Amino acid sequence: MVVGAFPMAKLLYLGIRQVSKPLANRIKEAARRSEFFKTYICLPPAQLYHWAEMRAKMRLMGFGAHAVKPLNEDAAAELGAELLGEATIFVVACGCLVLEYWRHQAQRRREERERHAAWDAMRDEVDHLALALEALQDRVQAAPLQSAVVELQAQMREVRAQLCARDPPSEPQATPKEE
Repeated sequence: MVVGAFPMAKLLYLGIRQVSKPLANRIKEAARRSEFFKTYICLPPAQLYHWAEMRAKMRLMGFGAHAVKPLNEDAAAELGAELLGEATIFVVACGCLVLEYWRHQAQRRREERERHAAWDAMRDEVDHLALALEALQDRVQAAPLQSAVVELQAQMREVRAQLCARDPPSEPQATPKEE
């Protein structure tokens, strides 16, 4: 999986570079044509980049370069335009990454909300089923009591009927008359 991610990242980088290349070329052309853009936008970063690069190279080679000769104006303008073009490509690529990150986060939040909604729905359903179960348990517990009462009443009727059948209604006994 990780191996497959690198060619995709390379392809994505090349795609972003190709899309932002025309924008970078326009910025370079504007830098070449406009004196203000060249003087205040392109030259200072180019001279700073040249100074830092030369100091680093000299230190790596073991020389102590304290003073670095600045670039001429045409070379600095060209380098500044190139730096600005590359910075534009970099900013576009970073913007794409940020947008992709935001999209991913929004999708994750949406999935989380859906998961919570499903969880709440299941919890409500379980609560509803628990109430239904309690009601059924109450009915089941009440049903044997009612049937027991009905059964006892039927037994009492039978016992009364049996008692009534054994003891015929008593007649008043006749007392013998004296003659």
